Amino acid sequence: MNIFNNLGIVFALLGAVLAALMPGIASAKGVGAAGQAAAGVVTDDPAKFGKVLVLQLLPGTQGIYGLLIAFITLSQIGIMGGSATTISAVKGLLYLCSCLPMAIVGYKSALDQAKASISSIGLVAKRPDQFGKAMIFPAMVETYAILALLVSILSVGGVGNLHV
Repeated sequence: MNIFNNLGIVFALLGAVLAALMPGIASAKGVGAAGQAAAGVVTDDPAKFGKVLVLQLLPGTQGIYGLLIAFITLSQIGIMGGSATTISAVKGLLYLCSCLPMAIVGYKSALDQAKASISSIGLVAKRPDQFGKAMIFPAMVETYAILALLVSILSVGGVGNLHV
């Protein structure tokens, strides 16, 4: 058996792994950093727990989006059903490329969203009445993660329909 016969599945799996791994790492780091800021606020005023918790959780969405792309990719290539089909190296590379928007943008946006969340937690600590405005700052970063999610979903689905 020639090793090159299996490169397609290797590339596709690499894409799925990167889509889950990179945003997952950044989300864990972001939620952790925001949690540290939130804990400091709750130490001074336990009544602010609900507001700062929402802000803390926002950087975690990219990890969920990355996991979704990984599941979709694994489903497309047949891994989740236990009956992976042979796919060409070209198609495997296309799956890899389709996963990269979520992997790269998910990683970067989770880290940047954590910074915005931490700043918003500081705002809520001093001005709890400004929670609505404080939510907008990290939510704006979320927009780019959602755009990357859509690009990856459309791309992975499109690759599945190609005969290459």
